[in-house]
Amino acid sequence: MSERQPERGPERGPERQPTGIRIRERRQERGLRQAELAASVGISPSYLNLIEHGRRRIGGKLLGDIARALDLDPAALGEGPDRGRLQALRAAVAGVAEIARIAPEMSRAQDFADRFPGWAALVSVQGTRIAALERRVTELSGRLSHDRGLAQALHRVLSGVTSIRATSSILVENPDLDRDWRDRFLRNILADSEGLAESSRALVRFLEAPESVAPEAASPREAAGAWLDARDHHLPEAEAGGMPDDLPEGPAGRIVLDWAARYAEDAAALPLAAFAGAAREEAHDPARLARRFRAPIDRVLRRLAALPAGQGHPATGLAICDASGTLLHLKALDGADLPRAGACPLWPLFEALAQPGRALRAHAALPGEDAPRFLCHAVASRREEPDWGRPPLVEATMLLTPAPPDPASPDPAPPNPAPDDRLVGPTCRLCPRDPCPARREPSILA
Repeated sequence: MSERQPERGPERGPERQPTGIRIRERRQERGLRQAELAASVGISPSYLNLIEHGRRRIGGKLLGDIARALDLDPAALGEGPDRGRLQALRAAVAGVAEIARIAPEMSRAQDFADRFPGWAALVSVQGTRIAALERRVTELSGRLSHDRGLAQALHRVLSGVTSIRATSSILVENPDLDRDWRDRFLRNILADSEGLAESSRALVRFLEAPESVAPEAASPREAAGAWLDARDHHLPEAEAGGMPDDLPEGPAGRIVLDWAARYAEDAAALPLAAFAGAAREEAHDPARLARRFRAPIDRVLRRLAALPAGQGHPATGLAICDASGTLLHLKALDGADLPRAGACPLWPLFEALAQPGRALRAHAALPGEDAPRFLCHAVASRREEPDWGRPPLVEATMLLTPAPPDPASPDPAPPNPAPDDRLVGPTCRLCPRDPCPARREPSILA
């Protein structure tokens, strides 16, 4: 008499199923009856039935015997999820599920990782590489659309090609040209070719990956940002009232010097030791700290972003833009890649510009089931005191921190997006959210 196949319940979430269910499913896939599997491991079919229905716990030698009989690694049947492997797979899917409609398959992710660990590792590595390439495309997309230096480099290349083509056509179409004129045209072609080669080399350097771009090829603001990134935007010299002595050369150095001077003013008003201790006591809440120190909230946001990593302080990102929306200062936070040009207009940073003086607080969610969520604090304020007949200089400041879990929720990782999240994205060209009302241009992911 054939055994009765147990009915399947609804699909479970992405966590691993109980050991008994995985044993039963694997046995059925291999076409084994309970009696056959039970005999191969030296137990009764009734005892195996209890195991498969979760009425008997299993471990040790018996777990190993059943795993070998089913051609599985015993770890694949052990209780509890391998969260690291599962999270790597879910990260690889983030941002793709909305396009490929593969989200329902995530309920089988742990099973896939258990049975095919090598393939699962390959998918995770590819997901990491794709994410890195998307970040590079975001950076290059912003440069192509908005960078004046790149536009000039492209103009020089096109001008050189046009000049060489025009001069060459004259030589081809006029074989009896006077020797002096021919020599003059040849010298022009040589000069244009040398200029074209130099412009092409500069263009290639300019388009290198942001992490490897040479200071002379980057824009001054990018070079200044790279210098600050190497120090995690914490300047011990400015904390003590001094200036760094290893500034980058040229315009980038002047940008860093201006930022260091502002940093020193903030440090003098909110000394590090007192501010760091108060930040821990106030749970790093900018509004509480602003009231406690009677300080402008934008200064508090900058000081929170300057706190040294660790020591009880959360990871932070910082973005500052002027009234045109151009990013003037950027401290990146893992997962929140705001390009310097073409950033999503739905970030609270840009909303604050329309409401100077009003502090904004919002949770932001990027596309993808496992994409990171952020807690954003933003405010816009005048950069200098107003004067008659002079337009006010306004800038917005936004602090980003990883969104904390909801203490009232039993799930430490709420779904993305949560009901009250603000739906933001990278640039429009890399955002898969088709119905977004703020979209400026079609996505290349469509």
